[in-house]
Amino acid sequence: MSEQLKTQNSAPPALPSAPQSSDDEITIDLVDLFYHLAASWKLIVCLALAFALVFAVYTAYFVTPQFRATAIIYVLSPESIVNVSSLQLGTALANDYVKVFDMWEVHEQVLSNLRLDYSYTEMEKMLSVTNTSGTRMLDISVTSPSGAEAAAIANEYAKVASEYIHETMAIDKPSIMSVALEPTKPISPSMVKNVALGFILGAALACVIVFLRFLMDDKLKTPEDIRQYTGLVTLAVVPIEGETSPENESSQKKSGRKPCIR
Repeated sequence: MSEQLKTQNSAPPALPSAPQSSDDEITIDLVDLFYHLAASWKLIVCLALAFALVFAVYTAYFVTPQFRATAIIYVLSPESIVNVSSLQLGTALANDYVKVFDMWEVHEQVLSNLRLDYSYTEMEKMLSVTNTSGTRMLDISVTSPSGAEAAAIANEYAKVASEYIHETMAIDKPSIMSVALEPTKPISPSMVKNVALGFILGAALACVIVFLRFLMDDKLKTPEDIRQYTGLVTLAVVPIEGETSPENESSQKKSGRKPCIR
């Protein structure tokens, strides 16, 4: 009996058991993740600048600039505006005249007059006709890679549509209030917008890379990591040459660098 008690008393104390955790659970320390992102600022900035440069080169050399020219027609000619009813009629007809620019006859006449090699579908994509609310004016806008072509097509649409409305509807011919001028600056692409987009995408990609590296890193680097994930207490830490003392461990953690546990 005494021998059994002696054996039990001489047995080493039981180590604390590791905390039970499910294999499907992943705990992310947001503060530690923030420190990793801050420590990887060079990677984030470099990748963001690289993407911004790529987007700038692509915009400058591989994207075709688009120009827009606009002609304006007035629904009723000045001679026909004699009373309030005429004004009201012009406002009501303005929306109806927008439909005229969908007619294949109008597209065909413009293509024939300018001898253009476009299909009806392509012309419809280039053309935009809008009526500002409360007015009797139609804005005929054409977008094209050539500023001169955009202005010529917009002016031709204004002429052809005026003639078509006058002949088919048997009403006064709409007046051309403003002819389209050749634009000098493209409406797209926007260099500033594309460079900013490239910078944001590059920074986001770098953050994703840092996050994945942080998530996949399962090494125990500090005594706190050992105590948190195994429940064991570290008896000693052997610093590697060039490492700082354990007293500076908190500052190392903030900078993203941790001492090695041996």
